Amino acid sequence: MRSTLLAAALTLAALSPAAQAATLPTDGNWAGFTVDANLPPYGFGWTDDNGAALSFSVTIATGQIGTLTVVDAGFSGDRFRVYDGAALLGSTSVAVNGDTAGAITFDYDAALADSSFSRGQFKLGAGTHVISGLMFASTTDAFGPLNATIGGLKLTVSPVPEPATYATLLIGLGLLIGALRRRSASV
Repeated sequence: MRSTLLAAALTLAALSPAAQAATLPTDGNWAGFTVDANLPPYGFGWTDDNGAALSFSVTIATGQIGTLTVVDAGFSGDRFRVYDGAALLGSTSVAVNGDTAGAITFDYDAALADSSFSRGQFKLGAGTHVISGLMFASTTDAFGPLNATIGGLKLTVSPVPEPATYATLLIGLGLLIGALRRRSASV
């Protein structure tokens, strides 16, 4: 019962309006966040360096699609639930529990390249999005979960492929397969 109440409280905290909404760039540059449940305000939601609740706002234009990448950094082993407003986008991958002797980095690109760190990719359609997160698993050491980490997210935006592009691709693939069949039949 107690753990259910704690989980409900943490979920509500993650879904409540954030005190600060930063603009998320759409050019693939990293934006960072921290989580520290050991210091005020004692939560598992994403915060800025001063401990204020943090979300990221972005508007994706019509005809565009966004790819949101979220990665754990610091000690490996932390996992996040990623939200767009009140909607759960999903969770980051299972990570190797790094403990204090495990994988450590403060470089988001290095963490993304290291399979020890949790990561996730989420598609965002056209419209306005408010991205936030909640740490639901933390790396542990001999004393239990650290409940503190850093992470990063980045968004890249690209045009939605036109249906004609797919049709052209399929026709070209069909022609290529036909040519290969004719070639192997004549050999």
